[in-house]
Amino acid sequence: MGKTLRQERSNILKIVMFGPESTGKTTLSKQLAEKYNTVWIPEFARDYLQEKWEKEQKICELEDLIPIAEGQMKLENDFAKKANKILFCDTNLLETKVYSEEYYDGFVDEKLEKAALECEYDFYFLTYIDTPWEEDDLRDRPDMREEMFQAFKNTLDKYKIPYILLKGDKETRLKIASEKIDSLLKERKKDS
Repeated sequence: MGKTLRQERSNILKIVMFGPESTGKTTLSKQLAEKYNTVWIPEFARDYLQEKWEKEQKICELEDLIPIAEGQMKLENDFAKKANKILFCDTNLLETKVYSEEYYDGFVDEKLEKAALECEYDFYFLTYIDTPWEEDDLRDRPDMREEMFQAFKNTLDKYKIPYILLKGDKETRLKIASEKIDSLLKERKKDS
């Protein structure tokens, strides 16, 4: 299979952690995958951009977005085959679309836009900015957390995507997310 932005169909429950950087998406993805004895998809952009930083001392550029999106979709398609009933996504193409809009004056490559809107997920958790900012080579907008959060929220609202806003400490977020996931699993079992 070549590079693609196409999401392969699957019967597993796909849950997305959605929100700006440094809001606990990875932590929650790991916690939930462990709790539900399944896998979580890491953020492809992290390793891709860290390698770019180490080689060139450059952060994300517009031409990086399609390779990042293709890498993320490949991870998702691969991990979906390994998942046990549920797949937790640390990010997805809609998140990449939001970053493109925010960093490149509203521009989104039409291939990315189309793919982001065609991908299907069962539920989104929007992570709030009440977690401490963690500095690293790639994170770059500590003073714009509220604006970035609003961009993510606005996207979910614009496309009428159901979500729950997660605030508070790790335990609180895990409890709220778990309750929703349990109800989704129960619904799915009832429907099958």
